[in-house]
Amino acid sequence: MTTQLVRAAEPVRTPARTPRTPRRTSPWTPWLYLLPALAVLGGLLVYPVYQLGLISFLEYTQAQVSGGEPTSFQGLGNYTALFADPQFRQVLLATVLFAAACVATTLAVGCSLAVLLTRVRALPRLLLMLAALGAWATPAVTGSTVWVFLFDPDFGPVNRLLGLGDFSWTYGRYSAFALVLLEVVWCSFPFVMVTVYAGIRAIPSELLEAAALDGASQWRIWRSVTAPVLRPVLVVVTIQSIIWDFKLFTQIYVMTNGGGIAGQNLVLNVYAYQKAFASSQYGLGSAIGVVMLLILLAVTLVYLRLLRRQGEEL
Repeated sequence: MTTQLVRAAEPVRTPARTPRTPRRTSPWTPWLYLLPALAVLGGLLVYPVYQLGLISFLEYTQAQVSGGEPTSFQGLGNYTALFADPQFRQVLLATVLFAAACVATTLAVGCSLAVLLTRVRALPRLLLMLAALGAWATPAVTGSTVWVFLFDPDFGPVNRLLGLGDFSWTYGRYSAFALVLLEVVWCSFPFVMVTVYAGIRAIPSELLEAAALDGASQWRIWRSVTAPVLRPVLVVVTIQSIIWDFKLFTQIYVMTNGGGIAGQNLVLNVYAYQKAFASSQYGLGSAIGVVMLLILLAVTLVYLRLLRRQGEEL
């Protein structure tokens, strides 16, 4: 009886379970998840790019579109004519310089306001964020139209406040580019401001406090502490801004009425539009589009490489 009681009091031992071997995943499983997105991108991106490249090698004008003349293969003829055109080289240079000015100004304004957000109280910070996001969310056509009205020589309030009389901002080449630059910066700096502000908030406060205790000024703290820590973030927003500003179209087209007087404010996107649709030289316009695509593809590859390097560092 005692033996039976002892056996009853002993805990019941369950047999040890053998660990399950992890199920091997097929290498095609990630591609199956990506298949719907790849199908959509294939229809919306690959086919138009293919058609763009195909037309750039053809003589494709209004006569070929209407069927009056057969389409002929030109090879690199459109590209040869394009790079031999002095206007194209001038527009390409203007696009690069204008995009560089837009990027530099946007980064300066966005970084300055991001630092300001860390210095003000909660209510002013909230108001500044809401105002910046409102500018960011404004459609490009609407924002461009409003800026044209603000700087109108007859009815605009800016000329009255500055005492400029009937000065026309869109008449001169450089004043028109400056006006477009202000609008581009106005609608682009919120992205830089929010991104850099998030990066600053992620910096350990001990670093900034130690630099302040050592007697460093605010500019020295930014240059020696904040900027090196924010380098990956600054690189990403810089390349993203380059991609946006290089393919600018709406602001130039709306604010300069299609490229300014005698095409003095043309950029590549507007130049391609004029060649393809205003002059019905679809092959030449497609060649300009391919050149822009290759330039932006090179910038995007640099962008992806930097993102990958940043991920490896993290």
